[in-house]
Amino acid sequence: MIEGHGDDLYRYENIKMNFSSNIYAGTDLNELEAFLATHLDVIRTYPEPSASSLEQMIACEHGISPDEVLVTSGAVDAIYLIAQAYRHHGACHILQPTFREYEDACRVFGYKEDESGDVCWVCNPNNPTGSVMPVAEVMALAARHRLLIVDQSYEDYTMARLLSPADAITCGNIILLHSMTKRFAVPGLRLGYITAAAPVINHLRNQYRPWAINALSLEAGKWLVGHKAVAIQDLTSYLAETQRLRTMLNEIDGIKANDTQTNFFLCTIQAATACELKGYLAHEHGILIRDASNFTGLSPHHFRLATQSPAENDALVVAIRNYVLRKLN
Repeated sequence: MIEGHGDDLYRYENIKMNFSSNIYAGTDLNELEAFLATHLDVIRTYPEPSASSLEQMIACEHGISPDEVLVTSGAVDAIYLIAQAYRHHGACHILQPTFREYEDACRVFGYKEDESGDVCWVCNPNNPTGSVMPVAEVMALAARHRLLIVDQSYEDYTMARLLSPADAITCGNIILLHSMTKRFAVPGLRLGYITAAAPVINHLRNQYRPWAINALSLEAGKWLVGHKAVAIQDLTSYLAETQRLRTMLNEIDGIKANDTQTNFFLCTIQAATACELKGYLAHEHGILIRDASNFTGLSPHHFRLATQSPAENDALVVAIRNYVLRKLN
């Protein structure tokens, strides 16, 4: 696990506005919390060894077989499981800049970086850029590699067309990663799942540890899927607010806010480093941003933002504008 992950609130005091986490902050979780409060007795017994009841619900939702679903303890758990399960391939290709855990997991299991490697990793929508690779390009990647892993953790944060589980299963050599953490805005539960052709899932399941999903997370997952919970009630408006925030930032001299198809995007600052800007915003304004300099291929001037409420977005823009003016004067 890399240092410098987003949402590092624990490093600071008095943070009032958090732009460092890509997870939607406005979700009402009261019903889920009330449900879990009445099901705490599940901690007295072992959970299902393989979360099969939740896998059946997810399979039904997607119109696929339970043999084509594997629930994991978050998407990162799935990343390390896949890297371990296919380590005999020896070489991988990672489309950069992207989530560092693919690189870290492949390093742990001895892969070498090679564009023509058997295993290819792509994040779509991509973290940290917010860009989306068209389905045709994803399929072309699959044709060039023996195995393509597509992390669709942010699939509920874009209007762009993405691969469906059925698409991946039909292709045969595509593994899709899904994040219930992102979909339902419940990062503390650590829930994700993999969809792929049955032989792929069987290979992964044979190497996965039992009781990976704790009893409370399992109950929460079943409740969320069963109730068809939706974290972002109005995605269109949320993404429109993202574009408004980008427009305001691009009006500041020395700030560039890049295009995005999601709720988050990369920025650069000319007058300082992202680390310096982050420290200023945190200590002077109680605002937390993501220093993106530790993403492979990015510079010390890159930072990432995730859209918050209009009032918070306005406050961020004022704070960054004041900082830039201070640096220039």
